[in-house]
Amino acid sequence: MTTPVCPFVKAARPDDTGLGKKASVGGSEAARKDSGDTATVSPKCPFGYDSNNFKLGPLSCMICQALLFDSTKCIPCSHLFCKVCISRFKDCPLCGADIEKLEADTNLQSMVDRFIEGHARIKRSHVGIGNEGEQISNENDNKKVIYEDVSLDRGAFLVQQAMRAFRAQNIGSAKSRLTMCAEDIRDQLEKMGNTSELCSQLGAVLGMLGDCCRATGDAARAINYFEESVEFLTKLPADDLEITHTLSVSLNKIGDLKYYDGDLQAARSYYFRSLGVRRDVIKNHPGIASQVLDVAVSLAKVADVDRTLGKEDVAVDGFQEAIKLLESLTLKSEEAGLEPRRLSVLAFLKSQLEEKQSEAPATLVSP
Repeated sequence: MTTPVCPFVKAARPDDTGLGKKASVGGSEAARKDSGDTATVSPKCPFGYDSNNFKLGPLSCMICQALLFDSTKCIPCSHLFCKVCISRFKDCPLCGADIEKLEADTNLQSMVDRFIEGHARIKRSHVGIGNEGEQISNENDNKKVIYEDVSLDRGAFLVQQAMRAFRAQNIGSAKSRLTMCAEDIRDQLEKMGNTSELCSQLGAVLGMLGDCCRATGDAARAINYFEESVEFLTKLPADDLEITHTLSVSLNKIGDLKYYDGDLQAARSYYFRSLGVRRDVIKNHPGIASQVLDVAVSLAKVADVDRTLGKEDVAVDGFQEAIKLLESLTLKSEEAGLEPRRLSVLAFLKSQLEEKQSEAPATLVSP
């Protein structure tokens, strides 16, 4: 199962640091107070955690290492886990006691949900968090809330938890966190319009939701998420390598689902669109090894469908073009990690040609 990449990773770049955000959001503290248009609140976690001191605590599942989802207690030992995680065990993984039965712990789950709300950094500009953790609303709805603490972005936090759950195959937990994240971003889109950053983040989160649905065998819903991801990502500039990569991957995933469903023409259409995106990237950014590898993979996907459709000559041309790309690819020292992938794709491509060549003598008929 492929682990998705956090779409909020850009927040770590120098120009997007928390310090820069504080400076750009509203200027000095005095200026904010004098303006009369903003209010300052401190949206602290109701349990006292922040991004520096929350790692893996009492609100987390020790199996998937994400925040508890459907909190469940083992009887008789009373150890707590996510329902899906502990359902795979007959003995408690913490103490080894036999599990006689499982009981839902709704009170603890309510605490976990409250914990998540305590990390609302981008959710609803007119609502803050009081000193005791309760939500407070501004009397003047036109006022904006300036958050003092931007050390933990809600979106990044939710995606982090979703990725942990996804890796542990706790798909329900991952979907829940990603759905909350997508709703937050949609709220922001309504207020701020289709900014590149928000569209990029939503496109990536929707793609992750598609991965979750695909992992549970819900192909139809997975396709819907991937298509919506493509819709948002195509609104963005084509010169951002991260965006174009995510776009091409979403197109390929739709193609894969169509392929396995037997709709070869639709599969080829999506594969070909992905190939087009990737060709444009290496045309505008030549010499980037990872992008060349992506093109070779897309060529292989299109050629494979062409062969299945009976277009053997076209398929062979595609395989040969991909082989030529990979054989001429020179990796820099910092790109050495890509060599295993290059060799793996190259071996697959050559095997496709060798397979056809080995079949050729059997098809010849003597005159």
